[in-house]
Amino acid sequence: MRLRAAQHEDSLALAEIAAESYRTTFARILEPEALAQRGVGFFETHFRAVLDRVRVAVLAQRVVGFSQISGGHLDMLFVAPGRHGEGVGAALLDDVERAGIRTLECFRDNLAARAFYERHGWRFVRGYEREFIGRNRAFVFYEKR
Repeated sequence: MRLRAAQHEDSLALAEIAAESYRTTFARILEPEALAQRGVGFFETHFRAVLDRVRVAVLAQRVVGFSQISGGHLDMLFVAPGRHGEGVGAALLDDVERAGIRTLECFRDNLAARAFYERHGWRFVRGYEREFIGRNRAFVFYEKR
């Protein structure tokens, strides 16, 4: 596996990973109407606008995960469904940490993500609610020292 900066031609693969991850990971957190707003088209448009802040994990010439950052904050880290447990997420997380990223947030009820970050030394700081896709949602904030 290798990590590299995202390229324009990666936009569709990134969008497919993000949309599928939303459908599978957040099905118990977000209602169907909210999930429907985060389809491939939404994410493809999103990634075209932020490619300079995205890193991808590539295995056998296929994008199998990605991270997106802004400033010192991790905005997204997703691994393609079916590729969990292969070290993709750990490699992406190590990559952003080496780049100086020290904060992230995730849904409070995304227990798998929370366990993953905590296993990698991230520390829970606080819980809070904020608006996301038209409703207040419960989030948690993490830091890495």
